[in-house]
Amino acid sequence: MKNFGLLVTGLIYFTASIGQLVNNVSDPVEWVNPLMGTDSKPSLSNGNTYPAIAMPWGMNFWVPQTNVMGNGWVYQYSADKIRGFKQTHQPSPWMNDYGQFSIMPVTNHLKFRQEDRASWFSHKAEVAKPYYYSVYLADADVIAEITPTERAAQFRFTFPASDSSFIIVDAFDKGSYIKIVPAENKILGYTTRNSRGVPENFRNYFVIYLSKPFTIAYTWHDSTLVKDSLEMQAGHSGAIVGFTTSKNEKVTLKVASSFISLEQAELNLKRELTDESFEVTKQKAKETWNKNLSRLSVEGGSVEQTRTFYSCLYRALQFPQRHYEIDANGKVIHYSPYTGNVVPGYLYAGTGFWDTFRALYPFLNLVYPSINKEMQEGLINAYKEGGFLPEWSSPGYRSVMVGNNSASIVADAYIKGLRGYDINTLYQALLNGANNEGPVTAVGRAGVKFYNTLGYVPYDVKINENAARTLEYAYDDFSIYQLAKALNRPKEEIDLYARRSQNYRNLFDPETKLMRGKNQDGTFQKPFNPFKWGDAFTEGNSWHYSWSVFHDVQGLIGLMGGKEMFVRMLDSIFIMPPVFDESYYRGVIHEIREMQIMNMGQYAHGNQPIQHMIYLYNYAGQPWKTQYWTRRVMDQLYRPTPDGYCGDEDNGQTSAWYLFSAMGFYPVCPSTDQYVLGTPLFKKITVTLENGKKFIINSTNNSDQNFYIRSAQLNGQNYDKNWINHFDIQKGGSIDFKMSSSPNKERGISGDAFPFSFSSDKSVKPRPF
Repeated sequence: MKNFGLLVTGLIYFTASIGQLVNNVSDPVEWVNPLMGTDSKPSLSNGNTYPAIAMPWGMNFWVPQTNVMGNGWVYQYSADKIRGFKQTHQPSPWMNDYGQFSIMPVTNHLKFRQEDRASWFSHKAEVAKPYYYSVYLADADVIAEITPTERAAQFRFTFPASDSSFIIVDAFDKGSYIKIVPAENKILGYTTRNSRGVPENFRNYFVIYLSKPFTIAYTWHDSTLVKDSLEMQAGHSGAIVGFTTSKNEKVTLKVASSFISLEQAELNLKRELTDESFEVTKQKAKETWNKNLSRLSVEGGSVEQTRTFYSCLYRALQFPQRHYEIDANGKVIHYSPYTGNVVPGYLYAGTGFWDTFRALYPFLNLVYPSINKEMQEGLINAYKEGGFLPEWSSPGYRSVMVGNNSASIVADAYIKGLRGYDINTLYQALLNGANNEGPVTAVGRAGVKFYNTLGYVPYDVKINENAARTLEYAYDDFSIYQLAKALNRPKEEIDLYARRSQNYRNLFDPETKLMRGKNQDGTFQKPFNPFKWGDAFTEGNSWHYSWSVFHDVQGLIGLMGGKEMFVRMLDSIFIMPPVFDESYYRGVIHEIREMQIMNMGQYAHGNQPIQHMIYLYNYAGQPWKTQYWTRRVMDQLYRPTPDGYCGDEDNGQTSAWYLFSAMGFYPVCPSTDQYVLGTPLFKKITVTLENGKKFIINSTNNSDQNFYIRSAQLNGQNYDKNWINHFDIQKGGSIDFKMSSSPNKERGISGDAFPFSFSSDKSVKPRPF
């Protein structure tokens, strides 16, 4: 407690000054900074984001490309040159991209190679918004502008007076095709460039229409200009069209693409752009963003807090992307990255469930459930086409990360009330994934035979990250158990997954009070260094992963020796120095470096495994420590700036943590209907629910100093729980917090105030462990 007091004293150093308060956000998209998190590099991530010029969950994004073709860090804030404007589907620089091509204006001299055509630019002459991007390309003396639709976009280039103005289309390497049709002011083609996760026939088809006839038309391949052919198929192909321009002449391009065919790309363009002007498309895109962002309205925060909130909300509405299109008959169809066929139905792509099961998908279930309903229908199609649910899709199966967390994605949606799709097929998909190894290591469950017989994945059977797999499988089994109960499955089936949900106990080491790798013979792995990253764990160490018992915190408290010891273990995270053992990786990975420099001890918020840990004080009767640490993380580790995150943003997960925490609660255990309380950031947040009702979070005396909850009322009635129910929020109403500068150590301290834990669930009879 002494150490905790010292930490509280230090809070004011880290909190943002409130200054001018923002009491009315009428145009939320204008508070978004798409450059938040873009000042990143492989050795240190401040978000690893790029400015996505896109629609919410759009099929295609556009991004200014500062790096060379194939570099996952497509846009780096520290860069000073732009090589083109790229269509992208990249969910993460570590996953890289697929379905990509670029467009670039040049003047004076014909320059088509990516290094030659690159132009100097400055952020001082750059405007980045979700619905619009503009930049001055100094070498070309051209202002480039972009505005998007879901599957198309408009470009507007303002040229100087020149008899040598050109537009370069780069279809990228690894196999591409391009054709120029001068009679229609048109360029068409396809790119095959990808980063795995696709069949052999994968193509991204595109069509481009120019508003101005061109007098020059060349193709090129690799580094060779071809003046006598309007069509090119090569490893790396591209097109050049040229014309004379007058000063400030604007040339508009309408661009659309399709994973299905050139004809579908034409249809996408016709349907989404028709004859509308650049300004009309821009206004429509802005209205769509504002409609979606306005579902959450914040009041009474600082300018910086408001900008951070809406910038995080922008990130949370990007992935996964729509991977489906609408055919000529108005039917939903998609190209399957699992079979290579074009088939009916929805499909989404570009997310890793290891990251996003924690907060991003629960956030969708709370605020945007109809979108997640489409995503669930897409998962049904993925299962039918590929035989397993994806754990990382980009766009098809990608063999990265651990766990079988599709179980959480499916169960949480149904438990939170989503209906109108084939949940029974999804349940069968969960059983299949839980009992089989998949076509790649990260699909299904690696080590499933060991797990299902021994109750853990052993350390010494050459299955990497085995302890992490065991802990996540146990939680995933809890998710299956929850869904099995909801679907009235046979009792023996329900009991089986209830028992397996307790497998986390098999890795608990009573000597260190931490999770530890275990050998096949039942002995713990030796030597054991709890600060060793990787090895038995995934992008973290035992201090990070030992809390991954989302569904049974009371069970973990019991193993650790009771609430007092549990709290001491939690406190230790912040008291210990940020020491580490990187020997498994043979070098310091960026996640380690990000923990080391954040000055929060062993707490590594820049990666996902520990992000829920702060909320666990609520389970042990000291909720004020959750309130302290959630406010500190929000104030210290998030900024609406290019270095605004403290690690990888990861498809909306780290943003969703902030969004939930700013509302004052967090889904520690998805697949239940509870959110665990933290502390609200704003004086008022209004959540406009899809059912038309509003839920209002009030904390009128909230401030830098008043971040502790003194008392709470739910719909006018005193509320002493450390959690709030999803369905109470869905009914509409309000929760009113009275805040204080000192902790209330009498509120939320009794067992009946604690959130759900499996071990405390009296409905579980008989106890399965």
